[in-house]
Amino acid sequence: MLIMILGLVIFLGVHSLSIVNEPFRNRLLGSMGEGAFKGVFSLVSAIGLVLIVVGYGMARTDPTVLYMPPTWLRHVAMLLLVPVFPLLVAAYFPGRISRTLKHPMLVAVKLWAVAHLLANGMLHDVVLFGAFLAWAVVDRISLKRRTGHPVPTLPASPANDAIAVIGGLVIYVLFVLWIHQWLIGVPPVPM
Repeated sequence: MLIMILGLVIFLGVHSLSIVNEPFRNRLLGSMGEGAFKGVFSLVSAIGLVLIVVGYGMARTDPTVLYMPPTWLRHVAMLLLVPVFPLLVAAYFPGRISRTLKHPMLVAVKLWAVAHLLANGMLHDVVLFGAFLAWAVVDRISLKRRTGHPVPTLPASPANDAIAVIGGLVIYVLFVLWIHQWLIGVPPVPM
């Protein structure tokens, strides 16, 4: 589990640079240049993500049970996960969804984390999804006091909402039917 925790510290740490010290982040960006900054940011994020995945896989081999969620919570979790991919897509296809929620990706991360906490009661699950939930909450709160950073998106359009919803739901179905089993090794809906 230590490898997963190290990965979480690295991944969420680099994603918390603006939360903790935005002036330092801006100085780094200015001194390195945008391309180099994004390259280093991406590399550090990738290292953290790999450590999270490897550590999570290792932790699953020796699980510690914290709680046993009732079966019906899996249905609640699956329902909470329906808007996650449309919200992720909406973050890059600005429209009414993006304008209303302001930060659809953070809403998606919170829903994803809560759904997984409802459906999984192992220590490694609580650490992983609890860390992402806490980060998303803190990031959203911190956005009220700091300036936003431009995210590359398409031009705003009413059609973008349709693209986000339809594209996101297609990705959700693919995740439920195939991708989750392939990536994580666990079917989201036990057969």
